Amino acid sequence: MARHRVLPGLIAVITLLVAATPAPASSGEQMQIHSDIAYAAPVGRGHLLDLYLPGRRTKVGRPVLIVMGGSGWFGDDGKAYASSLAPFFTAAGYAVVGVSTRSSSQARFPAQLHDVKSAIRWLRKHARALGIDPRRIAVLGDSSGGWTATMAGVTGHVRSLEGTVGVTGYPSDVQAVVDLYGPTDFTRMNAQMLAGACDSFDRSFGLTACHDDPRSPESSLLGCPIQACPARVRSADPIAYVTSAAPPILIAHGVADALVPLQQSELLFDALTSAHVPATFYAVPAAGHDKTIVSPAHPVAMVVSDVPGQATADRPTLETIERFLHGALRL
Repeated sequence: MARHRVLPGLIAVITLLVAATPAPASSGEQMQIHSDIAYAAPVGRGHLLDLYLPGRRTKVGRPVLIVMGGSGWFGDDGKAYASSLAPFFTAAGYAVVGVSTRSSSQARFPAQLHDVKSAIRWLRKHARALGIDPRRIAVLGDSSGGWTATMAGVTGHVRSLEGTVGVTGYPSDVQAVVDLYGPTDFTRMNAQMLAGACDSFDRSFGLTACHDDPRSPESSLLGCPIQACPARVRSADPIAYVTSAAPPILIAHGVADALVPLQQSELLFDALTSAHVPATFYAVPAAGHDKTIVSPAHPVAMVVSDVPGQATADRPTLETIERFLHGALRL
């Protein structure tokens, strides 16, 4: 049986940091890695997080970047994605936190949203011991992880979606979101799929009705065929919660994405701009459903910004994301 470290209080967090095993960061300093920390009672690998901290502490708390990888909500190890981003962002001065939420087989929506909110509250509770700034927390995710990140961003002040997982009594809002090709409006996905994409989607997942199938990722998340439970589906659509209170959001989506249609990000961007939320949308030619969408290897992206005069040809890279976070977090 796997053993996980449960931190009951501040002393345990301080002990954890003192016992850290350093690993090299790209800046030449030592990046400290703390793995498999339970922010709530573990469920499989759900409710665990990994901390990647810059080796040198500062008098001012570090900004935080929470990272969650996608799996169609079928996996419970989303925190693994953070390992590939941590060297860059810790070198830039961020504390990086990989967060795993429960899978759809372990718990139905809104459990996954409750989980990430719990992790955010846990970080705020232990901010002083960790040397992080509780006022500057950003969240990034791809695919279903992008959905979770966006939901955390647009529901930061929705008390009915806080849940009671893990630490309570602290706010769960975030100050910036990076959404990489996450779904935003479940019932419209089938109609937006690229020609022939539903056939390959069905073969990959063993389905017959693409995203509308009773066993699709979205239906599995909600526990009902998405076309049969519209009210429940709407409660899980990020665009349903967009208001002017949402934090700045950067969106990147591949034009050739055959799993989550590009129009899903277009819908989110339109909702954000209508609500006057600072948002930038990167539609990346030739890119599919792939984490390397932020790689310099991709062609120049088509960029749309809600800020007049800010729409320029560029491509989303890690530097692009860091510049966005720097501005959104007011660093």
